[in-house]
Amino acid sequence: MAYTIAGALLPIVITFLLGFVGAWRGDFQRQDASILNRLVLTYALPLMLFAGTLGTSRASLSQGVPLLIVSCIALVGMYGVVFVSSRVIFSVATGTSALAALTASAPAVPFMGPAILGHFFGQTSAIPIAIASLVINLTVVPVTILFLSLDPVSGSRNGEHQGRQCAMPRRAVLSAVAGKLGETVRQPLVWAPVVAFAVVLSGVAVPPLLLDALSLLGHATGGVSLFAAGVILASSRVNISWQVMLLVSLKNVVQPALVLGGLRWFGLPQSDLSEAVLTMAIPAMPIVAMLALQYRVAEAVAASSLFFSVIGSVITLAVFILLTS
Repeated sequence: MAYTIAGALLPIVITFLLGFVGAWRGDFQRQDASILNRLVLTYALPLMLFAGTLGTSRASLSQGVPLLIVSCIALVGMYGVVFVSSRVIFSVATGTSALAALTASAPAVPFMGPAILGHFFGQTSAIPIAIASLVINLTVVPVTILFLSLDPVSGSRNGEHQGRQCAMPRRAVLSAVAGKLGETVRQPLVWAPVVAFAVVLSGVAVPPLLLDALSLLGHATGGVSLFAAGVILASSRVNISWQVMLLVSLKNVVQPALVLGGLRWFGLPQSDLSEAVLTMAIPAMPIVAMLALQYRVAEAVAASSLFFSVIGSVITLAVFILLTS
């Protein structure tokens, strides 16, 4: 088991650290991370999600209905609780709250799912990977992008537009929200999985040759995003604040523990329970650091949370594997 976990997580940790070392040596600068960020969010990740969704049959999706329900409740529920708590209790800005909610709720299933879940469940791991990826990229990711776009502080280091927006008439505010919503929907990261999901539901067969062609750049998503996150972390200080530790604890421990307790209470079969719990036990998504860099929101906290979530998952994943075996 230790060998399996190390084999799944070691490449991720090393890639992350290589980005850190590359920036520390001066080989890469912060602006280079922005270029890598644009490559991933605009091309590589949308292609990976598009091809991955097209590669999942409609029958496979129908077999995973229980997992679909669990994923929606676990992901959207945790996202909503963290976002509302951050806004209401701690009075944190909208964009920062959305980024914190994404960190605490969304596992890096598209990046790490094949390595971790594939070992335990074989070919059937395609079902939890596809379902969790669809839920993440059809719900919490576009919502986070929308909140980041609407936040007047996002993209501005001093928030000089905040007072101006507060003084806008209601109709102008609604118009601005509609405009931001339109911009969000037009982003490839948002519409690519939606289009692919519609194709799968329609039953249209996609040639494997086309899937292979689309997957080439998509395969670079995990490595490039983790490397860029390391560059971001090197340009900031590793933050071991209570906010970082809270987000890591929610993602690595609380979320999979709640899923484990809830599914055992409902008496779900052991195979479905293991798939759901281990899927939620996967650490935070690298896209958290990418979005933080793009919108210039909580960059140090996002990169630090990603770092400690990945490192800490060596222990937390082992614990949940033992609990579900």
